[in-house]
Amino acid sequence: MIGTLLPRRGLGEGGRMRTGSRAEARAEQEVRTTDLEEFAGWVEDLVRARGYDIDNPRGGGRSKLADDAGVHRAAVGRLLQRQSMPDLETTRRLAAVLGVPLRDMLIRSGRLTEDDLPLSGGGRPADGEARLSPEEAARRMGVPPELRALFVKVARQFLPGSA
Repeated sequence: MIGTLLPRRGLGEGGRMRTGSRAEARAEQEVRTTDLEEFAGWVEDLVRARGYDIDNPRGGGRSKLADDAGVHRAAVGRLLQRQSMPDLETTRRLAAVLGVPLRDMLIRSGRLTEDDLPLSGGGRPADGEARLSPEEAARRMGVPPELRALFVKVARQFLPGSA
């Protein structure tokens, strides 16, 4: 199942089934296919850049990626083979493992647009809005408790005002 957010057929006026023309259905399918091709290619580049060997059938990169993300291996395979878009939870988990903001994954997948997910203040907290602490960031990103102290130490080095 391709999970792009395109208009769905359903009940029209008077409870009658709405139908679209074959040309409209074909156009929708072409958009989905193009989105899937582009998204899968972008994800492949990220996966390779993160050191997963997805080109060698015996390399185990697809399985390792799926295991690291906590998703089904078949979901990774279907994406990389350009058969289907991952569902939202799989997309979220892949984004975390690949170190990519979920917003970028959703926009690149064609599911949402930049207008659907605007950044306020260029991605910075608005005036009066609390800045996310490294500890809270680690928790939200699912950093294992035994690695949180290391994560916080490294993250603090990149914050303004750190020496």
